[in-house]
Amino acid sequence: MPSTETIDLSSAIARDLPYLRRYARALTGSQDSGDRYAAATLESLLIDASVINAAERPKVGLFHAFHLVWASSGAPTDESDDVLAARAQAHMAALTPNSREALLLQVIEDFSTEEIAAIMQTDVPDVERLIAAAVLEMERSVTGKVMVIEDEAIIAMDIVDIVSHIGHAVTGVARTRRDAVSLAARERPDLILADIQLADNSSGIDAVNDILGQFDHIPVIFITAFPERLLTGEKPEPAFLITKPFTEEQLRSAVSQAMFFSSTETLHA
Repeated sequence: MPSTETIDLSSAIARDLPYLRRYARALTGSQDSGDRYAAATLESLLIDASVINAAERPKVGLFHAFHLVWASSGAPTDESDDVLAARAQAHMAALTPNSREALLLQVIEDFSTEEIAAIMQTDVPDVERLIAAAVLEMERSVTGKVMVIEDEAIIAMDIVDIVSHIGHAVTGVARTRRDAVSLAARERPDLILADIQLADNSSGIDAVNDILGQFDHIPVIFITAFPERLLTGEKPEPAFLITKPFTEEQLRSAVSQAMFFSSTETLHA
């Protein structure tokens, strides 16, 4: 019979796994690639769980185990047959090494600089340097037209303000599925920011899928109060997902990440 300690550790890993998968997807820009790295992390822990046992809390240990796998693969930027993936890899190769990882760990996964240092096996000043470099490099790398699908006026205004401040042009705000499809047809966006539940009880997921049926290669960021409900591994899921309520730093980072990778992965209703 498994010990109570083993059961508790398994429960902690299961609780934190959706967030590891979110991080891996944002890091790689792909659901398939991110999930492969997450699976490889679990396999490594089955062989040797000392990494997670030695951490101050299981989530830090889980992400540290991921980084050991990620580093052993060389954080690859190999050439790709896919045009968008190749473009993203070229961008990635030009960044300060490890800067994106540090930025994502802080603003998307909400780790402290001390925890990021433990995850990445470095020190706090280095983490702070990497985060500062990532913010500057990624926001300068890609700018474009952003479409917002959001039915709450205050939230929509905040999103527009933040997106505009970092240099992007907002094509407009849609409150319903129909409005979103119409707006996209008039002003083809380079990026879509979409809430899940819209004003007329229509779905932001459906709206995005309608839009992607018209246009290929538009990156999408979904915004939801319950990200764990979407990160189940049971169906196609978004590579970029942020949680309500979000901070300005989280949105800025997610926009930069999504534009950087030009990911078209989305959900199916």
